[in-house]
Amino acid sequence: MSQLIPWLTLGAAVLAFGAVAADGGKVPATLTITSPAFESGGRIPRINSCDGKDRSPALAWSGVPASAKTLALICDDPDAPVGTWVHWVLYDLPAGQAGLVEGIPTSPMLEGGARQGLNGWSRTGYGGPCPPPGKPHRYFFRLYALDAALSLSPGATKQEVLDAMKGHVVGQGELMGTYVR
Repeated sequence: MSQLIPWLTLGAAVLAFGAVAADGGKVPATLTITSPAFESGGRIPRINSCDGKDRSPALAWSGVPASAKTLALICDDPDAPVGTWVHWVLYDLPAGQAGLVEGIPTSPMLEGGARQGLNGWSRTGYGGPCPPPGKPHRYFFRLYALDAALSLSPGATKQEVLDAMKGHVVGQGELMGTYVR
């Protein structure tokens, strides 16, 4: 079974790409990112958490600009008691992919050349919501369309990916889900 959802025709996905920011730079296109597992602002299912099978949720996206060469995905929890906790770092995804199936392997390299970085547990791949009991935590899945491959080795940190992305973001979007124990 393929780990990536097959290529999807993106049609008129470059609506916001031509806009110019106040500082003269290009405004990145707005990407739409969704999941069949949860709605934006909704509860992430138990199966996608440490209380379940810790499987990455299926994701789908659209609006990737024609100028994009690769995609990067970062998932983190800004409500963690120790500061923002990183749950997933994925980069050099082919720009033509329209999403990910549930349960992406935690291997450093994926089918199609995508690479996975380190999460907050210093492990490669996805680590699901695992907050302390109490209030709900928010989990942001941020998708970036890039005009270049990052060419980082597998196992890069979130900060290394963010640093490598500077000047290359041509589109971005986010999906937020919640989880409470």
